[in-house]
Amino acid sequence: MRIAIVTDAWRPQVNGVVRTYEQTRRELEASGHEVLVLSAQGMRSVPCPSYPEIPIALFPGRSVMRALDEFAPHAVHVATEGPVGAAGRHWCLRRHRPFTSSFHTQFPEYIRARVPVPVNWSYAWVRRFHRAAVRTLVPTASQIARLRQRDFANLHLWPRGVDTAVFRPDDAVELGLPRPVCVYMGRVAVEKNIEAFLALELPGSKLVIGDGPQRTKLAAAFPDAVFVGMKQGRDLARHVAGGDVFVFPSLTDTFGVVLLEAMACGLAVAAFPVTGPIDVVQPGRTGVLDRDLRQAVLGALALDPAPCVAYARSRSWRAATDTFLSLLAPPGEAASATI
Repeated sequence: MRIAIVTDAWRPQVNGVVRTYEQTRRELEASGHEVLVLSAQGMRSVPCPSYPEIPIALFPGRSVMRALDEFAPHAVHVATEGPVGAAGRHWCLRRHRPFTSSFHTQFPEYIRARVPVPVNWSYAWVRRFHRAAVRTLVPTASQIARLRQRDFANLHLWPRGVDTAVFRPDDAVELGLPRPVCVYMGRVAVEKNIEAFLALELPGSKLVIGDGPQRTKLAAAFPDAVFVGMKQGRDLARHVAGGDVFVFPSLTDTFGVVLLEAMACGLAVAAFPVTGPIDVVQPGRTGVLDRDLRQAVLGALALDPAPCVAYARSRSWRAATDTFLSLLAPPGEAASATI
């Protein structure tokens, strides 16, 4: 089957959405499917305001239309609500082709964290965007419940996986930091609520792995924390495995692929009891969820890493991709006329 994935999140970006589609494409191609990923790569673009490492495609409609016409996909998945995703959605509606979409990010909350736009306005636009899809794929049951409260329809669960060949507890980097080492990995951006972690009074050291628009500001404000920048692949996994607990301060993530990656490296998770962690963490076994993040960290430090590794190994990308494949819209399925 020829499958087109249309996304504004793609290399060289490093985030959970990109990793999700990299792994999904790899599994699909391993099963004999032909996959086209359409992104802002090769298109005219400008840096995203307040997030310059993310390119925003300028008028991608013609390029996307041409590429999809030439590829003639059997199924189309619109991954994001940005300009490239909108162009893919437009192609499907113009060609009377059904498509699936994904809700990866609490986009309205991310906008509200940067500019004073009412969340309800943003949700109205996002809801209209996804209404044209025959199915919208959502990573957790709690996020599906939240979206249903905002009148989203045709929601289906698409869980995530972890590459345990890369993320594993052995061969850890010797960080040379006072123990215990509390680790954060991910984008260093306002929506990740990293200050809630960095401001905690904790024993040992705090390690921040990743890059983003807040890195300079946070490194200056919290000089005792160690910022090592962006890491990838086994280098990333080895740095995570060198820590003692994984701290996830976000209040707005829909899943958090990094949660599974940290568990696979043998780290229990400390997080708030919010969407994402409540669907992934097994309290008292693979992590601790508490409205007091400091108590969550101290509790997670006392947990055995073995159940964390075992749980992560049970969440394969193969199984996640099988679910994705089963939810794709076949050509004969009815599509919405919402433009």
